Amino acid sequence: MNEFAEYRILIADDEKDILKMLEEILRRAGFVNIYKAKSCAEALSIAQRIPISLYLLDVMLPDGDGFYLFESIKQFSHSPAIFITARGENEDKIRGLGLGADDYIVKPFLSQELILRIIAVLRRTYSKPRTIGRIRLSDREIDLENAVVTKGNEELPLTAKEYILIKKLYENKNKIVTNDSLCMAVWGSGYYGCENTLMVHIRHLRKKIEEDPSKPKHIITARGLGYRLVIGNE
Repeated sequence: MNEFAEYRILIADDEKDILKMLEEILRRAGFVNIYKAKSCAEALSIAQRIPISLYLLDVMLPDGDGFYLFESIKQFSHSPAIFITARGENEDKIRGLGLGADDYIVKPFLSQELILRIIAVLRRTYSKPRTIGRIRLSDREIDLENAVVTKGNEELPLTAKEYILIKKLYENKNKIVTNDSLCMAVWGSGYYGCENTLMVHIRHLRKKIEEDPSKPKHIITARGLGYRLVIGNE
């Protein structure tokens, strides 16, 4: 059975040869649902019609840039994204990861490296927990099966990164999980310099699971170390 057949990959790049090359690399690896776009407008049109599993976005596009495109996509999709670009400046990488992208690959790159990074992102994002189903925190319940936080009749969907963070914290409940461990879980080996971005995602996660996010009772900061998920009844 082809484990990658279920995933839908959208490639946005304005160079025809690059689009063809990326498609061939993906197909050789076993991906079959591949969508291509040469502009922001075309990519948005596809993403709005089709539930994409992973976005591969070039930074330079004729009607905008990949950063703008990713911000637009995030308005309706929580699927992970990888920037693939010839621009290797640290500012661009930090900006891309700061927006919530899962990885950033600079051209030229090895085909196998690209596939390994794609697989890593897909597995981090979509691997279902084996032993965790629901987490009860005060007046909220986290359904990890469906990546949703429930408060009464209100449902708050978790983003892909929030899902990974709460799962990692729960696996080490009532213990400190270091910033490095959390960054590695969310962004993989290329996580360097993500501490500030991690703080942003933790803040967003607190808004969904804490009764008072400014005075958290469950996701506690261990200054200079990381975070701890406090569950009193376990």
